[in-house]
Amino acid sequence: MTFRAVDTLAGADVIACEDTRVTAKLLSAYEIGTATVAYHEHNAAKMRPKLLDRLRQGEIVALVSDAGTPLISDPGYKLVRAAIDDCVTVTALPGANAPVTALAAAGLPTDRFLFAGFLPVRSAARLRTLSSVHTVSATLVFFESARRLAASLQDMFVVLGDREAVVARELTKRFEEFRRGSLETLAKHYAESDPPKGEIVVLVGPADETASKPQDLDALLRDALDRMSVRDAAATVSIATGRSRREVYARALLLGSEGC
Repeated sequence: MTFRAVDTLAGADVIACEDTRVTAKLLSAYEIGTATVAYHEHNAAKMRPKLLDRLRQGEIVALVSDAGTPLISDPGYKLVRAAIDDCVTVTALPGANAPVTALAAAGLPTDRFLFAGFLPVRSAARLRTLSSVHTVSATLVFFESARRLAASLQDMFVVLGDREAVVARELTKRFEEFRRGSLETLAKHYAESDPPKGEIVVLVGPADETASKPQDLDALLRDALDRMSVRDAAATVSIATGRSRREVYARALLLGSEGC
């Protein structure tokens, strides 16, 4: 917390927060008595007009998130957008930011980076998303959940090749951890370990001339066939590569019959 943040929260008429219980602990630590209201993805449509009414009346509304910076993969965008459209002044207070904090200590190039938020839950959609960024010449930064970490790292290895990567966990907290290695090494480590605890940021080095190239069709299919049926493997790889499903399915059948 900065002095400016403390002053802003203390001087606001109301604080809109994801979880009032979480924010109450923060306010208590700094002896701030400002009233709070819950504003999250489940009640946003109902609460947004009420908050906008208060803003129109000249009140100061402070928007906070449970962790990190509001609007960075957190609810709040629509409220800010609506306030701007209503000619209400919006000011951002710099604070903790997981992507930039992780990038600063990762040891990967920082001159260009792409923050892509959370990857899709399903492997097919995840492969498609990764495919769309595999040629980006910048460090890639993702949020990921602990239970999907191993599968996501494997998909990154399949699509992006064996690039240098870092898994950052519990940033700025007591059990902060940075695990560095190649995507293949990290995928194997987390596949053989219990899911890690805490919030996770995955950083992947940029594509360059020395980086491993994305694997070819057969390599993609072999990896997919180890984890799913021929039909699902063909569909997944077809999405990831943009090649026709019929072509990929035929190749998957051949590889499956050869026991590859």
